[in-house]
Amino acid sequence: MSLPTATLETFPELLGEASACRTSLWEFVHDSGLRSLVVGTSKNPNAKIIILLVSPASSRAVLAVKVPTTEAAARAVEAEWRVLGALRRLGLDSMGTIPRVVDVVDFEGRPALVMTALEGTPMSTSYLRWRYTARPAGVTAHFAAADTWLGGLQRATAAELAALEMDAGVASRLARRFSEDSRIDEDLDQLGSIHARLRQNTVRRTAIHGDFWVGNILLSRRHVSGVVDWEAGATSGEPVRDIVRFAIMYALFLDRRTRPSRQVAGHHGLRAGEWGAGVEYALDGTGWFPELFRGFLCEGLARLGASAGSWRDAALAGIAEVAALTDEDGFARRHLELFRRLVHRQARQR
Repeated sequence: MSLPTATLETFPELLGEASACRTSLWEFVHDSGLRSLVVGTSKNPNAKIIILLVSPASSRAVLAVKVPTTEAAARAVEAEWRVLGALRRLGLDSMGTIPRVVDVVDFEGRPALVMTALEGTPMSTSYLRWRYTARPAGVTAHFAAADTWLGGLQRATAAELAALEMDAGVASRLARRFSEDSRIDEDLDQLGSIHARLRQNTVRRTAIHGDFWVGNILLSRRHVSGVVDWEAGATSGEPVRDIVRFAIMYALFLDRRTRPSRQVAGHHGLRAGEWGAGVEYALDGTGWFPELFRGFLCEGLARLGASAGSWRDAALAGIAEVAALTDEDGFARRHLELFRRLVHRQARQR
């Protein structure tokens, strides 16, 4: 198989040059001799299309191409290129679980990122399997795999100590996004208190993924074989964000496929209905899943040097972060309302 001769060092010029100077996606695919397979699109308003390039000899994916559909999506693709390049310079591509950039090609005037394809099956495949999340064994294996991979990344990149910082612009983005909401000032006051309590902890800055959830994690034999979609990542950031994002997103869809008001299989005390019920259950319910959820947060915080007792504040801050940063406005609004419910419930219990 013959691939273009561009090297990592030429990528800044490839990204900055006019699209007419880049190889087109279709030329790249033709010249590679690989077969193309579109495996993923997104309902995100700034969607990216994923194209796998598959060897006709082995039927295995060799490369993956991330193709932006909007200008905002193109900026996200460029951000991912920069993160992956920085991670490679740190030597983290040797982990074998992080994609390596091969080239930047043109798709309708926008840059498309060509990366090595990683082996494995998305964790979301088993997560969405009928009643998979009703049984402790499989769910515990998911949390263990995520914890092992995150722990390895964080230990390998641990740097300077700093206050645990879950704001990093979240509050200001919430203020702008929900400026017409009459209750946003109260939300920001509550969030400010949460952030202040979290800052009493000191943790190491580490590399972060930024969107660490089941859809971006690949598994092979119950171990993480790959982590994709690094556009929100950084070589030095707040590692608690990744821990919280995984736990919150895992809990969020526990009540899928369950009729409203019905108890969710395998989770005594969890009834489907109000959006975010799975997260409320994880934070305030009883049973094997809430214990696993809280234990994951506590152990992750302790590993980083923070107080395990900060787990709830970290979770609430993570919910607010999604409300601030997600592209989809409806998804953001539901997270803000979930944050409000949980904060008010906590206030009533005091």
